[in-house]
Order: sequence, then structure tokens, then C-alpha cells
Amino acid sequence: MPAGSATVHQAHVQQIECLLTLAEELHFGRTAERLGCSQSRVSQLVATLERRVGARLVERTSRRVSLTRVGAQFVKDVRPAYRALVRTFARARERAVLGALEELRVGFTGMVYEEITATFRALRDQCGVTVLTHELPLGSPFTAVLEGEVDAAIAELPVHEPELTVGFRFPPQDQLVVLGVDHPLADREALDLEDLAELDLLHRSGDAPGYWMSARTPPATPAGAPIRSTTGITTIQQGIALAASGRGAMLVCRPLADHHTRGDLRFLPVRGLENTSQLGLVWRTDRTSPALTALAGLLDRARPVQSRHRAADGGPGGGPPPPARPARERSA
Repeated sequence: MPAGSATVHQAHVQQIECLLTLAEELHFGRTAERLGCSQSRVSQLVATLERRVGARLVERTSRRVSLTRVGAQFVKDVRPAYRALVRTFARARERAVLGALEELRVGFTGMVYEEITATFRALRDQCGVTVLTHELPLGSPFTAVLEGEVDAAIAELPVHEPELTVGFRFPPQDQLVVLGVDHPLADREALDLEDLAELDLLHRSGDAPGYWMSARTPPATPAGAPIRSTTGITTIQQGIALAASGRGAMLVCRPLADHHTRGDLRFLPVRGLENTSQLGLVWRTDRTSPALTALAGLLDRARPVQSRHRAADGGPGGGPPPPARPARERSA
């Protein structure tokens, strides 16, 4: 590109911006004020643009300012292109701030509802960062993050690994037990904690740490009675199918129960079950980036919408609707 081309193109943009502003204000003084220049500069920019077009664009008298027919048509034609150019520059600036990152890989287990995908779209529109989603095995929520296969994961808490940061916490959700309708306990209104000893709870198959597995499938009741868990699952649908066929039960969050209402299943509350389900946006501590913190911030700003709707369902043990606060903190 010739050395002076950038300057020439910049001048063209200034002239068009000046005319569009003048078309809105129809007053040279107010136009100059909005553009932060003198009235004479406004007149100069308009005159230069008129010479380039080869026609009068603006009529100016002592009493009023108006566009000519050519000027009105020119403004109508050029305004969409100018606004598109402004948006392009804005996205470029955002990408520069975000380290020119244009894609963010986010893993999840289970299902992601529309409120979360709306946040992903906002990240693309506002920051120029596209989110690519990757489904993770239920029992391996952290491996893909630690190995760099994804940039972050929407995973069930707790997270005790020092290498991982919980960048955002969704609010806790009640847990229910899902049973097939033919199970001996299915006709009850609720279960007690000790009743879990009569179940065969499905557990997640994978390489998650022991503390995390125990939080999903407790090994014993408060009185010490062992809770059987003879079958592992790798997907939500597998667990739902096994429960419906009477081959096991599992703890699920309320949003998942709402989403999977069906005639062959019962979802029962468990009296005294204090460990609720909670999801978090998790990433590697040494790979914290502006794009990730921007996503956490958008999740927080989406709170008014998500407080009225389910945000996501992270699998049999986790489902987050509304984010309660921006939790850019390292998990303990």
C-alpha cells in the first residue's frame, strides 16, 4: 500500500462521519461540538466530500441547514456501511485487548441451556471471541482442562486442585434421587438419608479425584450404612435409561429433573441431604486470559435473565441456573 494511502482513507472516513453527523443535527455548531472540532473544519470536510462526489450534498442558508436530494440519498446509502465499519473497528479493538484470541474452547458435561449459549453469543458479538463447546465425560471433568484440550469447563464443584481456578460459581441447586417407577421406594413422597442404603446409586466412570467422586456418589449414610454403587455411567442419558429400567438410581439436580420429566421415572427429594449441587466455570490457573475473565463477567451480567430461567445442566449432579456473583477466585 502506498505510504499516503492510510492517511487518505482516514480522511475519507472523517468526511463521511462529518456528513452523517450533520445529517442528524442539521446544525454546523452542534455537529462541530459532537465531533470535537471547529465549525470551519466541518465546512471544510463537507466541501471536500462534495468535490469527491461531484455534487452539492448540503444546502446552507442563514436560517437552516438541509440535505440536497443527492445528499439525502448519499447518506441513506453510506450509513449502513459506515456503521458496519465502526463495528469492525470495535471488534478489532476488543480482540487486541483479548490478545487477538478469536476462539475459546469450553467443555461441559450433560446439557447447556439457552441462557448459557446466549452468553456465548454475547462474548462473540461484544468481544469477537467465538465459543466452541466440547462434551466431556461425566467422570472426567478436569482432565481436558489440565491437558489443554479445552480452555475452560463448566464442571461440578468442588475443585481442590491448585492448578485450577474457579472463575465463576453458579448458585447451588437442590439434589433429588431419580428412580424407576417400579422401584420399591418410588411411591414415597420423599426419602431420608438412611434410605440411600437401600439403593444402588449409579456412579460416574472416569479419572476424577476421589473427593469429587464421593461428593457425587456418597459411599455411606450418616449412620455409617454403606451405599451400594455397582454400575458406572459416562453420559446423562445412560444414567436416565438405567434408572428407568430399574437397574439403578442416581442423584440429580433439580433443573435436570425438570428437563427429564417422564412417566417411567420418579424424582424424590432427600430429607437431610445438605450437600447441594453446584457448577463452576473452571480453567487452568496458569492460563487465565482476558477472554476467560470476559466470559465470567458476561455470566455475571446475565444474572437478571438467568435468575428467571435455568442456565445450564451440568449432568446428574450439577445444574446451575442463575449465577449468584462473579467468583473469580481460586478454589480452596
